[in-house]
Amino acid sequence: MTHDIQIQLDGMNCAGCASRAEKALKAVNGIGSATVSIADHTARIDLSNAQMTDIRTALQNAGYPARETTLTLAIDDMTCAGCAGRVEKTLAALPGVTEATVNFADRSARISRLSGMVQIDDAIRAVRSAGYSASIPSDDMTDEDPAAIEVAQARWQMIIAAVLTLPVFVLEMGGHLFPMFHHWVHQTIGQDMSWTIQFVLTALVLIGPGAIFLRRGVPDLFKGRPDMNSLVAMGSLAAWGFSTIALFVPGVLPEGTRVVYFEAAAVIVTLILVGRWLEARARGQAGTAIRELARLQPQTALIETANGTRECQIAEVLVGDIVHLRPGERVAVDGVITASQSRIDESMITGEPGSVLRKSGDWITAGTINGSGALQYEARRVGSDTVLARIVAMVRQAQGAKLPIQSLADRVVSRFVPAVLLIAALTVLAWVTFGPEPTLVHALVAGVSVLITACPCAMGLATPTSIIVGTGRAAQLGVLFRKGEALQRLSEARVVAFDKTGTLTEGKPRVTDFVAKDGWSENTVLELVGAAEAQSEHPVARALTDYAKSRGVARGTASSVTAIEGLGLSAMVNGQSILVGSPRLMTEQGLDIDGLSDRIVAFQRAGRSVVLASVNGTICAAIGVADAIKQDAAAAIQRLHSMGLKTALITGDSTKAGQVVGDILGVSHVEAEVLPAGKKEAVDALRSKHGDVVFVGDGINDAPALAAADVGVAMGTGTDVAIESADVVLAAGRLSGVTTALELSKRTMTNIRQNLFWAFGYNVVLIPVAAGALYPAAGVLLSPMLAAGAMALSSVFVVTNALRLRRFRPATDTAQPETTPMAAPVAAE
Repeated sequence: MTHDIQIQLDGMNCAGCASRAEKALKAVNGIGSATVSIADHTARIDLSNAQMTDIRTALQNAGYPARETTLTLAIDDMTCAGCAGRVEKTLAALPGVTEATVNFADRSARISRLSGMVQIDDAIRAVRSAGYSASIPSDDMTDEDPAAIEVAQARWQMIIAAVLTLPVFVLEMGGHLFPMFHHWVHQTIGQDMSWTIQFVLTALVLIGPGAIFLRRGVPDLFKGRPDMNSLVAMGSLAAWGFSTIALFVPGVLPEGTRVVYFEAAAVIVTLILVGRWLEARARGQAGTAIRELARLQPQTALIETANGTRECQIAEVLVGDIVHLRPGERVAVDGVITASQSRIDESMITGEPGSVLRKSGDWITAGTINGSGALQYEARRVGSDTVLARIVAMVRQAQGAKLPIQSLADRVVSRFVPAVLLIAALTVLAWVTFGPEPTLVHALVAGVSVLITACPCAMGLATPTSIIVGTGRAAQLGVLFRKGEALQRLSEARVVAFDKTGTLTEGKPRVTDFVAKDGWSENTVLELVGAAEAQSEHPVARALTDYAKSRGVARGTASSVTAIEGLGLSAMVNGQSILVGSPRLMTEQGLDIDGLSDRIVAFQRAGRSVVLASVNGTICAAIGVADAIKQDAAAAIQRLHSMGLKTALITGDSTKAGQVVGDILGVSHVEAEVLPAGKKEAVDALRSKHGDVVFVGDGINDAPALAAADVGVAMGTGTDVAIESADVVLAAGRLSGVTTALELSKRTMTNIRQNLFWAFGYNVVLIPVAAGALYPAAGVLLSPMLAAGAMALSSVFVVTNALRLRRFRPATDTAQPETTPMAAPVAAE
């Protein structure tokens, strides 16, 4: 069977590229034919028996990756982990899907698909074909909360079941507890009438609130794909069916076996519904953090028009609109203040209490709270581009991730229900063959108990619930997981490496020293250097231009400005050739720096970055630039060491300047004079020596290292390129976020392991007990009612344990960083 598909490719720019991509595709096993067109950058493939993952890997290795998009669906009607596995398998089988992940905890599916393949309608139809409902999740947080709807439905089902079950339980079990009640029932309505009442009420429980188990469990059982609903349906129907026979046709049963278990069937359903209600409540609490974040977005904004101001829906605000912000209101969209000033509560971004003063020209973020001042600001980012919207999207994506540790649970769940059915059948057979009289009753009790005790739901909830709570709590603390897998990889880290400028330091360097060689005036050099550096966005360039401006030096006109990666830049200014950069750049260009070597050494000893300037091939000035170390840097490094981690500093600055910063902070290892391309190699070297590496950076030049590290952590105050290359983003740009991320990662993984231990241990211990393992020694058989209660509580235990992560507080370190001697000018030697 063949299947023709068309996918879009990236990275092609010539016919040779198309030829290489086509060759790579034809080498994949299972592809009948492949044609690549450079005109529209597409590949047409006869899929035959090829796997999408093989196609994706082949194109990536060839350098022409298939363009991929992500689709998220809300899945309804899933009642157990087996349901999630079935939906996941169905979606993964769609042509064009490279990966499908279904999260049972938050009832969502995330599908990675080749661009142009698998439309939303295709995915929804596939889910429906598997017996479940799917829809596009709403981003409008004013809609009624789906979790709240689920909790309400579960509560009503539980209440109805409990009302119907209570009389059944009292009629049957009341006599065991109070013999006088038993005699009273027999003397008034009689045993047969009592059993008839129990039959009617239990039937109502099964066809009413318990219908969810029958409606799904029985058809799936006959289709050869039994799930948790099948186990409950079989157990409750077995108890009800045996009891019905005992009531209406007792003659078909062996002598001495006329007993009824209506109360067991009713209580089984009721207790499991109680468990599902508690579980739904707990899962709803698990997603509280992300819902609270999303609801920080105001629904309306007051914008300025030609006819005055008017209030409009947030979706109507456009980039460039002037928005009026009244005291106490939340900021509607991201923008820049154009008039007035006020204190803004930015705790939703920084995680820190207190407000900061924002004035004209300052950036403000949607969702933050204005103080007592009235502001006007220009909208710069709206809709899904706001920081708040991006935070919500990142956290949602992370919460839908599947960690490597979950793979074992998935494999067990996929085989669990058939194994339980086999164990139940063997249990019944063993009791009928070897059990004491009445063997049929004992066999029924043991078989039903095995069916009801087994619980794959706890296994399915163990990992995703902890991820949802952990990543939600992290977002509240200003740590945003872009990729959920980072949650596990962080816990395995052995070394944390940092960029220097903008990461360990404030990223706002300033000129502290300016020494012009004899024959050159400071103003003349500043005029030339300022003109050249005005064309650069590098922090050191801004420091030089600010210094020239503060000295009142007129700026020349630069042309032919060329950045020299990691070293400096060259330019033509007023007809003269200008070179500005590090001593290494000057040496590589063959320029003599001996005349300023003493000053260079003195600057470096003081922790300065050294910038040299040359005009027409002659060194004319040495400039010392200092960047203050962040206040929390020393405490963060100290905390990492106390956690048993090694630290490293990877910088393009000189060895002496890098070592000064490293010594002040107590960094374990300093790697200096590293070009941007070399940071990847530095990360690889650390990994080979110490183990998994976390790299923390903020700039464009950090992107290769962030991507190469086992976990890349970007400062939220850094560049978009760095953020897109990272796995974790620190929204507030504070280094304490690194330790918070690591601590929360370890706590979450411990929580997951606890959940998995309980989920597996519960079944390993209780299934044999339910089968009757204790009967030979203690004469004890597990009651089906107790089995139902234990099964219901197992899932509740797992979710409740995960909810403990909501109380996570990062460890505080009161150690204050040392004051860095990087402010006063260096005295001449």
